[in-house]
Amino acid sequence: MGLFGGKKETDFFKLLTDQATKTLEGVEALATYLETMDTADGQKVKEIETQADEIRRVLIEELNLTFVTPVDREDLFALSGAIDDVVDYANTTVYEFEIYRLQSADDHVKRLVQLLREQARELLNAVKTLDSYPRLANEHAVKAKKVENLMERAYRDALGELFLGTDTVHMLKMREIYRHLSNAADRGDKAADTIHSIVVKRGGS
Repeated sequence: MGLFGGKKETDFFKLLTDQATKTLEGVEALATYLETMDTADGQKVKEIETQADEIRRVLIEELNLTFVTPVDREDLFALSGAIDDVVDYANTTVYEFEIYRLQSADDHVKRLVQLLREQARELLNAVKTLDSYPRLANEHAVKAKKVENLMERAYRDALGELFLGTDTVHMLKMREIYRHLSNAADRGDKAADTIHSIVVKRGGS
């Protein structure tokens, strides 16, 4: 509540930062799970994804209740959604390993997750600086986009080696996992584009 009993102004930048923090935590937890293949580590990813979803729900509710927002509400909604999609894909990766009964992660999966973690870190840095230091935020967004380019190459390398194999069922399973991780980076790229749009609109480019 405000000083005179009115609704306290919502800090959308903090909500986005909280979201981006959870996304990074989720990707880092995924990396740990892929090393240990421990069910408890996989559960940790799921818990973080649930926490991230809750933050997004709060942000959406606040958008619906707030008449004036610090940036275009469409951009806030899009950025929140793209950041959330990254951790959703991390969570999906755990489910796929469990459903497909895979016992270990190959080097390509680990490389893709390593890149996804780098991108998530850049997105967090971008969101943290978006309000006060928009030009710095834009620099981090550019770095996040560069990681997506590396991710695309790593994804193609993974597919190229995968289809040299002879186990068709295994190939289909791994293709889905590679694809989901690549899609996660695509959503990170979308988040970076939205950050750039916000910076331009605020005159900070």
